[in-house]
Amino acid sequence: MSDRVFNKLIRRVHTVAAGLPDPRTGDNTRYSMADIAMAPFAVFFTQCPSFLSFQQNMEKAHGRNNARSLFQMEKIPSDNHIRNILDTVAPSHIFPLFDDQFDAFAKTGVLEQMRAVHHTRLIALDATWYYSSQSEHIHCPACSCLQHADGTATHFHSAITPVIVCAGHDKVVPLRPEFITPQDGALKQDCEINAAKRWLSAQAARYATGNDTLLGDDLYAHQPFCRQVLLHGFHFIFTCKPTSHTHLAGWVEALEPGRHLHTLKQRVKGKGGRWEHHLYRWAENVPLADGEDALKVNWCELTVTDEEGTVLYRNSYITDWKITAETVVGLVAAGRARWKIENENNNVLKNQGYHLEHNFGHGKQHLSALLLTMNLLAFGLHTLLELADESYRLVRRAVGARRKFFTHLEALTTYLHFENWERLMDFMMRGLELGPYAVQKS
Repeated sequence: MSDRVFNKLIRRVHTVAAGLPDPRTGDNTRYSMADIAMAPFAVFFTQCPSFLSFQQNMEKAHGRNNARSLFQMEKIPSDNHIRNILDTVAPSHIFPLFDDQFDAFAKTGVLEQMRAVHHTRLIALDATWYYSSQSEHIHCPACSCLQHADGTATHFHSAITPVIVCAGHDKVVPLRPEFITPQDGALKQDCEINAAKRWLSAQAARYATGNDTLLGDDLYAHQPFCRQVLLHGFHFIFTCKPTSHTHLAGWVEALEPGRHLHTLKQRVKGKGGRWEHHLYRWAENVPLADGEDALKVNWCELTVTDEEGTVLYRNSYITDWKITAETVVGLVAAGRARWKIENENNNVLKNQGYHLEHNFGHGKQHLSALLLTMNLLAFGLHTLLELADESYRLVRRAVGARRKFFTHLEALTTYLHFENWERLMDFMMRGLELGPYAVQKS
C-alpha cells in the first residue's frame, strides 16, 4: 500500500514526540507533548507556514482536519505555545529518528546502490547556516557572532549536516547533524572542524563500518583532523588545494614522472556531447605537512581540458585509499561527489521549498536547533517517499519542481480533508491522470 512507509515513520515520529521531556508543571497540560512536537513537523513536511491555522479552521467548520488524519495530532496548539515548550528540548532527543530513516532507506536498497569505488559508502561533511539575525536583542548563548567593519554584528546558528552521496545518483541520505555552538569552558567561538571532530566521536560507532569514506572540502584536509578520521575507523577523500598545502604541492612536483608520479589520460564525451581530455595524476606516500611526524597520504589530481586545450576543471585530493590506474578514476569521481552536499542537500533545503534559512523561531535555548532538525527529518522523509512510495514518485515527477509540489499539497490540505496518506496520493494521481487513472490515448 502507498501509505505504508509514510504511516510507519509518522507513527515513529509520534512515539518519539510523546516521549520528549515535558518542562511544564501544574495544570498547564492541555496539549500533549506529542501534539506540541508533531505540529512543527507537520509544517515542515507540508512546507506550509499556515498549515496549523488552516486545520484549525477546518476543524471548526467540519469537525475534522488533516493534522489529525495525516499526522496523528489530537489538538492543535498555538505557535507561541509550541515555541515556548520546545525551546527547552535538546535536538538530540529526536536524533533516533535519523536512524529509523536510515533503516528505511536501507530496506529500499538505495544504500547499496550508492556504493562507490572499493564498494565504499561516501559521507559528505559540510556546514551551513540555518538562522541569522542582526538584531541586538535576538541572540542566545548558542549563537556564533560575526563582527562587521561598521560596528554591527550578525548572530547566527550553523550546523554540519552530513549526507550519504554517490556520483551519478541524484538522492542524498541525511544523517545525524552536529551543531556549531560555543562549548562550555571554551574561550573562542566554535568552528566547523571542532564540530566535525565531535561528530566523529559521537557517530563513529553508528556510521563507521570499516568501509565508509568521509568527503570534505580543503578545510578538512589537515593532519590533525585526518588522523582523527583514521582513528575513528573512517577512510577519507578530501579536496586539497595547492595554495593551502604548499609543502605537499612542492613535494609532488619534485617527484619523478613515471616512477613516483603516475599519469592516466582519457578522451571522454562531456556535457553536450563535446569531447574532453581528462588527465589524472597521482602519487603515494606524500607528506601532508612539513616535519618528521607528517602523515603520509595518497594524492591525486584531475585536469579537464577541451579539444583546444582550454582548462575546464582542475582539482586535487588526498586520501588514505591506495591509488592505482584501475582506481584513480573512481576515487576522483568520489571526491567530486562532495559537491552533492551543496547541490542536492543545502541548495535544496535553502532554495527549493524547505526555507532552511528562514527564521522559524530562535528561542533562548534549543528552539532553532530543534526546528532545523525537524526540517532535516522532513526532507529525509520526502526523499524516502520518492524511493519507496510509487504513488508519491509518480506525483512528484508529474508535478515537477518541489516548490510546485508543496503548493499543490498546501492547496489540497487547506480545502479538502483526507482520511489518510493513501487517499491524498490517490486524489492527486486521479487529478493528474497517473498510474491506474492514466487516460488511454487513442
